Parts: sequence; C-alpha cells; structure tokens
Amino acid sequence: MKISASFLSSYNIAADLIRLNDTDVDYIHVDFMDGKFVKNKTLPFRQMKHIYEYTSKRLDVHLMVEKPKKWIAKFATLNTEFITVHIETEDVLSSLEQIHTYGIKAGLSLKLETPIEEVVPYLPYIDLILVMSVEPGMGGQAFQEEAIKKVKELKKLLKKYKAMIEISVDGGINQDNAKKLKDADILVSGNYITSQEDFQKQIDCLRGRL
Repeated sequence: MKISASFLSSYNIAADLIRLNDTDVDYIHVDFMDGKFVKNKTLPFRQMKHIYEYTSKRLDVHLMVEKPKKWIAKFATLNTEFITVHIETEDVLSSLEQIHTYGIKAGLSLKLETPIEEVVPYLPYIDLILVMSVEPGMGGQAFQEEAIKKVKELKKLLKKYKAMIEISVDGGINQDNAKKLKDADILVSGNYITSQEDFQKQIDCLRGRL
C-alpha cells in the first residue's frame, strides 16, 4: 500500500515537510483550492512552489479548482508525479490531455455522490482515480464509510474494462479504515500522520506494519 501524506491540517508546513521527508512515505499530497470549486482556499502557488526546499518526495497534486488548466502548467514545473482534477469541473478531457503533455500522470477525482460510471469515458486518459471519502475542501473530517463500497465497485469496473489504473482514497484515513481499503493502491492521510509525534509510526500503521 502506497501512502501519500497531506499537509492540509499542518500548523507548521515547512517543519512537517522536513519531517515527512525523513520517512518512507511515497508522496506528498498537495491540496490546492481556489475558494470557488470548494469554499476554502489554500496557500497561493507563489508559496506552494517552494515545497521543493523542504522535501525531495514526489508530489501528488490534487486540484480542487473550477478551472484546472491554468494551474496544471504551474504545478508541472515542480517535482510532480500526479496531477488530479475533479470530474465535476469543466474541460475535463482537455485538462487530462494537458497533464500528459508534461509527462505527468493524470488523475481524476470523484466526490462521494458522483457515480463511478462517470469515469468510463475517461479511462483511456487517466492513470489514477481519487475517491473522496469526505466532502472535499477541509482537513480533519471524519471518514465516510460509503467510500469503502465505492472503492470495491470501482475495482470491479476497472477489471471489467481491463484498465490498469491506480485507486487512491482521500479523507479521514486512519489505521482502522485503512484495513477496510485493501482494494485501494494509495491512501492519502494528513491529520492522522501530522497530528502525532512519530510520523513514521503512523505511516507504518497505515501500511499495516504495526
């Protein structure tokens, strides 16, 4: 199981990024919000672009914005593995194609209420599906159990279409619900990791090592 660590709930982002860099976490999950697609706004890009100063981990960028295309080019300049856009936004296909022009893996995110069948037309264009297990836009929310069923159904759908696409789950992830998400490939966790003293121990718990 891969782990992508979010700093959305961090009080000292620079310090937490440095500490995460000393763990074996797979990715740093970067939530970027415009205050339009979701109510909250995150740090502006002029500050986000300095992430590389604190970590050499690859970035897993989640764009919670109405118009992803203008931000894709900016985040493509960083040490980025994935850029994920929401299926509920405009020009989805064009955004996915744009991501691939930079040699970056393209992800598609679904809100809890969005039917998984909506991803089918985009399967040839994506490398990752990000299932939201909370309402996007705020850290520290409680995990919604219906996400477990959604991940299982998505796994079956991908098998049906013979699609080699990774499944990621984001929102309220902890040791208990991680055990129920064996069909996922990546778990995104923020507060569960960064609210504790020993980041590596929390990551080990999510991986099922402890």
